[in-house]
This record gives sequence, structure tokens and C-alpha cells, in this order.
Amino acid sequence: MTEQRVALIHDYLNQYGGAERVLEALHAVYPDAPIYTSIYAPELMPEAYRAWDVRSSFMQRLPGVHRHHQPYLPLYPLAFGRLQLTGYDVILSSSSAWAKGAHKPPGALHVCYCHSPMRFAWDFGRYAQRERLGAVARSVMPPLLGWLRRWDVETARRVDAFVANSTAVARRIRDYWGRDSTVIYPPVDTDGARPVPTGEVGDYYLLVSRLVPYKRFDVAIRAFNALGLPLKIIGSGRARPDLEALAGPTVEFLGAVTDDEKYRLFARCRGAVFPAEDDFGIAQVEVQASGRPAIALAAGGALDTVEDGVTGVLFESQTPEGIVAAVRRFEGLTFSPAEIARRAEHFGRGRFEREIRAFVTDRLAEHREASAGRQLEATATWN
Repeated sequence: MTEQRVALIHDYLNQYGGAERVLEALHAVYPDAPIYTSIYAPELMPEAYRAWDVRSSFMQRLPGVHRHHQPYLPLYPLAFGRLQLTGYDVILSSSSAWAKGAHKPPGALHVCYCHSPMRFAWDFGRYAQRERLGAVARSVMPPLLGWLRRWDVETARRVDAFVANSTAVARRIRDYWGRDSTVIYPPVDTDGARPVPTGEVGDYYLLVSRLVPYKRFDVAIRAFNALGLPLKIIGSGRARPDLEALAGPTVEFLGAVTDDEKYRLFARCRGAVFPAEDDFGIAQVEVQASGRPAIALAAGGALDTVEDGVTGVLFESQTPEGIVAAVRRFEGLTFSPAEIARRAEHFGRGRFEREIRAFVTDRLAEHREASAGRQLEATATWN
């Protein structure tokens, strides 16, 4: 097969999270591929990104957009619709909202790695609650929802093949867009994890994520206030002042930590708590790769990554009482660190890179074969 000319498309590059880790792995698979995006703030992203060929849209010049990109919501469809992608064989979008709306050139294949269909369009009530949107945003958004959903469905029809990051997201893709998808789990740096002997495990529990309202650290803090057990919190974000005001004497905020320190804390925690519904949940796998169990809400990606009673504990109720009951049940169980770490290896980065490369190569071969068949049919009809 001839060389694949690939363009990577990503929603925006002004914050760092799980979607950006996926983009890093996609860039590792296709290191010569330029990255097209709406906005790019180098100072807010890892230094390695500055060596990439990043091409932003006209939105890059809008005032204050790097720090406050949400108010410019109506402009994203236009920004991605205007991208000039002529000359590429494959358009590979990394999308939780806008990137899948890019127009592919004639003859090209568009594969979308979907982190989730846009939450604010399809589940605005929960989105507004979890983000604690103000009255102005709550009043402005509803009139736009019909337009957003129509745009979302229309652009989904133009994608040739969808990859979902979990079975929960695959279900949303089917429910909202009527499309099938293939699940390829995101890349997790399981190689960085180092399980330790049981004797080195401490008595503390962990919370790890960005400190934003929808992660529901508040219910976990209330639970550990009631339990009186030590809880360490890794992460930073706008919700920290409110969470600190809520925390009792057994709760400790560590802020941002290095990867080495993160894995050291993972390997020595009694267990890690995940009170929110994540589309996948990379940290849930990282802690398991360190040989430690996860205590997670039974929703979203946790249903793919946590096996109840084997690699952790799942709980149904996103309340302090639900977490208290889960922790008490957890403390009555015995887990095998070696078995937990072994199962986490399935989600490693090498596996992701092999699977995404094979998926794109196979779909491109099928796409070219189908195109060639259509050309033959057209020639026969003309003759």
C-alpha cells in the first residue's frame, strides 16, 4: 500500500487532559502528520507540543479565547468547516465536540476517535449542573441546542468510521447518531507504574483528577469526613477552594505532582476513589497498573476497566452514603496486586498504537477498494 498522508484534527489545545494524551499517542503513530485545531495556547500545553506542526484556525486571533473558549461556541463549526485539508488520504479526528466537523477532501477517509458526543448538546441539564453554569449561560444555551444537535448529527453522517473510547461512548454514538463504532481503549502509561510489596502499602486513600465540579470530589470528601479515614487528593483546579472548605482533618490536598510522585502515591495507597462518571477514566487504569484497587462509580468507562471484587469495587449511588458503604465493603475484601496489575496491562499505550494503526490501515484499504469499484462501475456505465 502507498504511504498514508494523514492529518490529525483536535478540538482545541488550551487545556491538558485525557483527550490530549490520546492525541499524543496518535501523533506518535503518525509523527509527520500536522495537527489542525481551533485554538492553540503553547504556554498552557506540555513543552513537547512546541515541536509539533500545529495549525490553528481564525479563532486563534479572538480576544481572550485561550483562557475562555466556551463563550465562542457558535464559531467552532465555522472554524472546522473552513480547514483546508486538500492532499490528505486520511483525516483522523480526535473529537468530543467539534473536530469531527472538518470537511474531508474528495477521495479521503475520515476516521473519528470519539471521546464522547458533545455532552452540552445532548444532556444539557446534567452538563449545566455538573459545570455549575450561571443563570446567563443556562438561559442562552437552550435556544442553541436544536441547532447544535442538527449540526452534530449532520457532521456525524460525513464520518466514514467511528472509534469509541469505551462501550459507554459506543452506546451514545449509536443512540445519538445512529452509527456503529469500534471500541479501542485510550492509551494508558502502564509502563510507568511500579507495584510495591504489600508491606509498603500505606493506610491512605487517593482521589486524583482535575478539581472541577463535575468530578464530584465533594461527595467523596463528605464520605471520608464521616469515615474518619485519611484521604489524599492529587490535582488542581477551580473547585479547590470550595473543596478545601468542605474537607475535614483527615483530608490532605497535594496539588499537582510529577508523574513519578503520582505513581509512587498510587503504588502505596490503600485504594483510589473515583466518584464521577468518566467516559473512560485513565487514572482508574493507572492506579490498577500500580497494583492497587479502584473504588469507582458503576457508570461510564469504569464498567470496562474495573471488575468488581477482583480489581476494585463498584458502587451505584453517587452520594456520600454510597461511597461510605463501598469503602466499608472494600475493607472486607482481599485483592491480588499482581492480578490487578496484570489486567491493567491490557490498556497499555503499545496496544493502543497497534490497534489504531491497524484500524486506519484496514479502513483505508476498504475505502480505496470501494472507490475503485465505483470508478469501474461508472466507466462501464459511460461506455
